[in-house]
Amino acid sequence: MLISISFDLHSSPFDLIEQLSRRAPEITGALERPEVSDGVVVLSTCNRFEVYLEAPSPEAASHGAPGAVDLVADIAGIPRGVAAAAAEIRHDRRAAEHLFAVASGLESAVVGEGEIAGQVRRAHDAARDRGSLTHELERLFQSATRTSREVGHRTGLRNAGRSLVRLSLRLAESRIPDWSRARVLLIGTGAYAGATVSALRGRGARLISVHSPSGRAEAYAESHALEPVGQRGLRAALTGSDLVVACSRAEEPLLTAPDLAAETRHRRLLIDLGMPRNIDPAVDELPGIDLLDLETVARHAGVAELGPEAEALEIVRRAAEEFAADQAEREAVPALLSLRDHVLGILEEEICRAHRGSGREGEVNEEVAAAMRRLTGKLLHTPMTRIRTLGREGRASEAGAAIEALFGLDPAPRSEIPAVAASPELGPVVDGERVPLVLDDLDRGFKDTLEHL
Repeated sequence: MLISISFDLHSSPFDLIEQLSRRAPEITGALERPEVSDGVVVLSTCNRFEVYLEAPSPEAASHGAPGAVDLVADIAGIPRGVAAAAAEIRHDRRAAEHLFAVASGLESAVVGEGEIAGQVRRAHDAARDRGSLTHELERLFQSATRTSREVGHRTGLRNAGRSLVRLSLRLAESRIPDWSRARVLLIGTGAYAGATVSALRGRGARLISVHSPSGRAEAYAESHALEPVGQRGLRAALTGSDLVVACSRAEEPLLTAPDLAAETRHRRLLIDLGMPRNIDPAVDELPGIDLLDLETVARHAGVAELGPEAEALEIVRRAAEEFAADQAEREAVPALLSLRDHVLGILEEEICRAHRGSGREGEVNEEVAAAMRRLTGKLLHTPMTRIRTLGREGRASEAGAAIEALFGLDPAPRSEIPAVAASPELGPVVDGERVPLVLDDLDRGFKDTLEHL
């Protein structure tokens, strides 16, 4: 069973999401333990912290979500009651529909913002690199990416929506009278940095410098035609800037009150797009400094136009229905494989008999074998298609009962099903060697059924 646990700015205080984000590596490691989950993906962004996991058993699924919330709370140093009240728990189809909506920008503080799709993909890639993906989680996140692309291609939501970067700069307009003369310092070289540079130049900003806490300023500045700022020049750059935009993934604040206490004759605007915070909130009390952080920016986020949002929601709903139906269909795989293996076993015996009757050692009467394969494929196509249909309707148990009643077969538990159910070659063993039974020799419908698995 798939489970999602979500904390976002709609239901959780900014400080709580920040604390979860700060402890994301430790939380991820704890949730990856076998007794907690079979697999896990953690999505941590500027306005949400979400966990997607697959429970190791139905019993674990019924008790696992509250236990996982407690585990997350303990590691993050948050009272369990506070975390439980803020967490939104979803299962299977609801979890899938929520992720699809998130990846499409429908759950963002700025509806339709484009950055979230990349953040979902990076969370997916990170889980794959750690080896913490299950087959179901892989399918879930691949489906989320496809749904996000469909929303982007078929609706105007992305164009109607604005990114947090662009919204924060729009809020800054009243403090920046002339963008072409504004001295801007960018702190950070990640995904948000590129969006920030693009948005600044779109407003006419030309005097942009960049500082990287991790030492990548030189390379980033060269690739983006910016002015690099090293550690020694940071204080002077902070003092001389009209606008500072911080968007690093640093775990602790990069700028504190002592860093910005120098007297200047002009006001400075600081925009903090970091999660956790890049700038200590206390700097907002310093004279001559205004601070916009993610919490403030999110409060000013507008609502996307009804038309594209409604169309996007319908795309997400249909994608979630298809994912749930496909997930249910897979519950019928044990019955389908039992029938397939039973019939192919009979086919194997008959091909062996044809081989022995050919009178030519080492050869199989290919004309007879081909006819038997075609007949087998045609006979199997309808019942296997019907089994898949029953699965999609949530009636997999009926398919299993029918197979057991008609053939005396006991469908294998899901845990015993191989990761790849269909082999490219099936066939009889003759003189200790397998004679290939190529799927192309079977009825096309039967082959499609096997490949679907």
